[in-house]
Amino acid sequence: MAAASNLPDVLETTEAERLATGFVFTEGPLWHPDGYWFFVDLRRNRLHRMTPGRAPELFMETAGGNGTTFDLDGRLVICEGDARRVSRIGANGKLETIVDNFQGGRLNRPNDVVCRSDGSLYFTDPDKRVPYSQREIPGPAGIANTWDGARVYRVAPGGGISVLALCEYPNGLAFSPDERTLYVANTRSTQYIHALGLDAAGNLARRRIFADLNEGAEPGIPDGLKVDSQGRVYCTGPGGIWVFTPNGKRIGIVQFPEQAVNFAFGGADLRTLFCCAHTSVYILRVKVPGNPHPWYRLRR
Repeated sequence: MAAASNLPDVLETTEAERLATGFVFTEGPLWHPDGYWFFVDLRRNRLHRMTPGRAPELFMETAGGNGTTFDLDGRLVICEGDARRVSRIGANGKLETIVDNFQGGRLNRPNDVVCRSDGSLYFTDPDKRVPYSQREIPGPAGIANTWDGARVYRVAPGGGISVLALCEYPNGLAFSPDERTLYVANTRSTQYIHALGLDAAGNLARRRIFADLNEGAEPGIPDGLKVDSQGRVYCTGPGGIWVFTPNGKRIGIVQFPEQAVNFAFGGADLRTLFCCAHTSVYILRVKVPGNPHPWYRLRR
């Protein structure tokens, strides 16, 4: 496997800097353009905020908080797996539900969420960690407790929810720069990245396998997923963060002292790679900025 030092087109720095440690399972990293990071300590149900150069501070308690994003108004959106819902922080500073059910059945365990430039939200809802007796959303044929209850959903700007795609174990999400492809990390028995082609309205038009990550004995699974401004795809996997060209060719693997779980681009130039790696959070500098969130563009 390619070490961090063998990625000259990707990395500006090759030694990861540990910013903080002592957590149980870090997840949900997100850069706020006012100059700080959000991330969660998932097992402790804590959402943290950290300004570079300072110790992380507890921002809010969550119910199994995991993947995060912003909506177009800059409100933080978070998948709360234990509460089986996607939430956001309202104007009063409290968590409020965006969606917690589909066709009358509670969601399984929302995992990751992204925002499109039209204001729609897309989120993954795997079912493997929910006991059969507690699954409330049947498959499309009306047969309950089948794997096809694991889905990628779209929440329209007006609030309506629809199924975008069925997946075995959908996890991390990221848009291509033109938003015509939604990448989905598939975790567990088959480890690969889906590429979901979208039409102009953001609905599914086609799908394919973008990359296969079933290689290597090192710890790591397809989980955190991001795209840079050149369309290169970054995804956690065995040994670290795998980097692919837009056509699916692997460039190499960015390695960290601990197993990489999730990550985000941030800093004023979006060239700081912030990695959640189990008990710690790390940063590296990259040469190409991340693909900016739509809200970042609206602030300019």
